[in-house]
Amino acid sequence: MTESMPEDIQPADLQQEHQKFIQDVGGWLRTHCCGALTLDDVDQEVCLMGWVQYRRDHGGLIFVDLRDCFGLTQVVFSPDTASGAHNNAHILRSEYVLAVRGKVRPRPAGMVNPAMPTGKIEVVAIDWKLLNTSKPPPFSVEERSETGENLRLAWRYLDLRRPRMQANLRLRHLVAQTVRRFLNENAFVEVETPMLTKSTPEGARDFLVPSRLNFGQFYALPQSPQLFKQLLMIGGFDRYFQIVRCFRDEDLRADRQPEFTQIDIEMSFVNENAVMCMAEGLMARVFSDVQGISLKRPFPVLSWDESMNRYGVDKPDTRFGLELHDITHIVYASAFKLFAAAKLVKAMKVTGGDAFTRKEIDECTEFVKIYGAQGLAWIKIKSGEWQSPVAKFLSERERYSIAQVLDLQQGDIVFFQAGEPAVVNAALGNLRLRLGEHLHLVSENSFNFLWVTDFPLYEYDNAEKRYVARHHPFTAPAHGHLERMLSDPENARARAYDLVLNGNEIGGGSIRIHSADVQRRMFAALGFSPDSAEKRFGFLLRALELGAPPHGGIAFGLDRLVMLLAGASSIRDVIAFPKTQKAACLLTDAPSGVASGQLCELGLRLREPAAET
Repeated sequence: MTESMPEDIQPADLQQEHQKFIQDVGGWLRTHCCGALTLDDVDQEVCLMGWVQYRRDHGGLIFVDLRDCFGLTQVVFSPDTASGAHNNAHILRSEYVLAVRGKVRPRPAGMVNPAMPTGKIEVVAIDWKLLNTSKPPPFSVEERSETGENLRLAWRYLDLRRPRMQANLRLRHLVAQTVRRFLNENAFVEVETPMLTKSTPEGARDFLVPSRLNFGQFYALPQSPQLFKQLLMIGGFDRYFQIVRCFRDEDLRADRQPEFTQIDIEMSFVNENAVMCMAEGLMARVFSDVQGISLKRPFPVLSWDESMNRYGVDKPDTRFGLELHDITHIVYASAFKLFAAAKLVKAMKVTGGDAFTRKEIDECTEFVKIYGAQGLAWIKIKSGEWQSPVAKFLSERERYSIAQVLDLQQGDIVFFQAGEPAVVNAALGNLRLRLGEHLHLVSENSFNFLWVTDFPLYEYDNAEKRYVARHHPFTAPAHGHLERMLSDPENARARAYDLVLNGNEIGGGSIRIHSADVQRRMFAALGFSPDSAEKRFGFLLRALELGAPPHGGIAFGLDRLVMLLAGASSIRDVIAFPKTQKAACLLTDAPSGVASGQLCELGLRLREPAAET
């Protein structure tokens, strides 16, 4: 993508000529920021410092919008000023760094800018210093400039000058400070846990760090402080928290980064309700103090089974309807063989959907194929008829029952999905989310919190041909499900809970296993031999045998939470220096190769890439 350059570009030789004007601040002191001056400051002499946002030459008068992280102020360089401040002002260009001493005056009639906090005043320059020049920036720093994300990331420090990025990172700061205040008031202790730790792969991939002092051995960067915070509970700290960096070597999406930040919390002598109540209090404080929003508590609670039945996903967006309905019991003997042979058949009604064109329906059909579906059946209720290639296969009884379950009316369209439950739920659940956005059913100014509880303890990994922990292998089984860990893993439930906001999982936690015997049973269910469990987790098993209290906790994704509060579309917009979707830093060109001597010290050697045939 080719980016357009700003119009106000000076030749390189002119920019070099301007270097002779550069001075340091000297004895000048900044008296105000660029977003502070009002009519109350008229006739004051002030000193401002910042970057040149714009320069406009109006045939004698030169206007400069001076910007810092607090706002903009219009500075006027007038030839009528006896000090001569106007004399060299023509050299100023975008992103030059400037110090200005001047006098505040009201803007002339008709020149007021109500969109700016400082729009009723301007500063008439008495003297100024050029603190630094700037080469022509690769894109305009003004807020309304449209710039491709890769270019913004490659020149991130320029992107950070933009008001939106300044606001996002200040919002992040406020959220972090509010979290610390709340947890401190509630007797939590902030403890730092190690960044270099033991690799215990079970789920996401670790980032490995070779050790020079321990030849042939490796640390891992933590995917979370999970085991250390449990050890702190065993150590008697009762209430712990940490705003901590975590690392996962995974494929990325808009809301994923290889390094991310989480608000990590653990508590002793608690059950699920105690942790969830604390978490609701924390979210209520954040939304109140940061956004001035009062949240309604307690938050609604859905079991995992109910969430999957009604929404097809375990992090539903409840700001709109379009709920799913199980009609398997209605069509189990249908003449439509796809329905009759399916393990699960679900339907979703879209009110007024008869206006969908065939092109739009085909687009929906292609969309569900992303989730493994073979296609998408549909019926329009129009002009008193059921219009669809499928309709002729449905009996009067089936039509009547479907109409009753879905409360069908004239003008509706119904989408059907049939097949394996996992595919049906994923296809129709994600189509629901797509249609909610496409049909503008989502209120962007609402924040709908929801707890999802009673998760499956395990999920089957087809690649590894075994059960793996759905959350992590330290999650306690639900009451009465201890025996199912080995005998009936498919139906074992966990004491786990996720906090969902507007269809995004922003926090997840569980009550932990605090018995060494139960933890060994969990490892056995996951296919670990006793020796393998001891080698990987012996330190934890020994700790659990020495008076571990019942404990549980939760971790919130700080990046995702701030993204939602800021109304951003990607967590990259609320992280100062993020990676791309390929886990690369375009600013520093990381990751990059290292010298062969460094590899030799670590006992490493890179394999030659396979020759192309």
